[in-house]
Amino acid sequence: MKEQPTALVLGATGGIGGEVARQLLDTGWRVRGLRRGPAATAANPGGIEWISGDALDAAAVSAAARGCALIVHAVNPPGYRRWSELVLPMIDNTIAAARAHRANVVLPGTVYNYGPDAFPVLDERSPQRPVTRKGAIRVELERRLATAAEAGDIRVIVVRAGDFFGPRCGNSWFTQGMVKPGSVARTVQLPGRAGVGHQFAFLPDVARTMVELARRRHELPAFASFHMAGHWDADGLGFGRAIQRVMTRHGLEEPRLKAFSWWMVRLLSPFVATLRELLEMRYLWQQEVRMDNSRLVAFLGHEPHTPLDSAIEATLAGIGCLGGAAATTAQPAPT
Repeated sequence: MKEQPTALVLGATGGIGGEVARQLLDTGWRVRGLRRGPAATAANPGGIEWISGDALDAAAVSAAARGCALIVHAVNPPGYRRWSELVLPMIDNTIAAARAHRANVVLPGTVYNYGPDAFPVLDERSPQRPVTRKGAIRVELERRLATAAEAGDIRVIVVRAGDFFGPRCGNSWFTQGMVKPGSVARTVQLPGRAGVGHQFAFLPDVARTMVELARRRHELPAFASFHMAGHWDADGLGFGRAIQRVMTRHGLEEPRLKAFSWWMVRLLSPFVATLRELLEMRYLWQQEVRMDNSRLVAFLGHEPHTPLDSAIEATLAGIGCLGGAAATTAQPAPT
């Protein structure tokens, strides 16, 4: 019988890491997760095998990766803080562990890598000339992965998508800027400039894409990068209108659409580090940034894609914004 493959997911307690871990389990992988604190090392029945450790501890990452065919690097410093101190040491530990155990690395990419000179449409060949500190760090992170791959030390898959949303997304613009989790939304705040398009990505679809690419990893070059199209909001209002449609369909009052209070972020940013970091990334809401998924579709034959209203319904239900109204759970498009 074919041996069951094992994956290590760094960031399995987070949004994208947790979703990838669940879908790997559903498709027959064994999954390990590294987390700080007294995590039991015994495997949970039908779930993740939790191992105590920290992504900043090279020895812990290497020990957890022993016997793994895949390392999903989905870990980031919380609240956008301390990127300059933590992001690159964590990827160095992942590269070292992948090299030692001959594992493939799967990375959720960011749009931060690109500056306005590459807008409005990005493909995998677009120049990466970021205009922010976080963008420069992410470019260096991917450069280190590419260098290791070109040297024949590791194999890498990068999947880049728009702003995440989903029922278990955790930190995202949807849950931290647009609606308030845990209560029926009366207002939806829209961070974008009126008339400017914006790209979103349903987290289960992103995770499904990563899992499908991981399944066919042996067919890919040593360093493979793919962009997802996700959901395109052409005028900056379509996403809000979809939230309105879903809520009224559940018999709830239609929420009001209003502009996000960037003025308040600017006012408070001198005192709150996370707000300073958010302000730095505002340019991504002021200009159209759209990704071309031609390479992904050419390789997989499709892009996993959940209809927008179904994806928003699942998200609102998952974060407690539909009250007592019944909601169906959206699933990513089948393989």
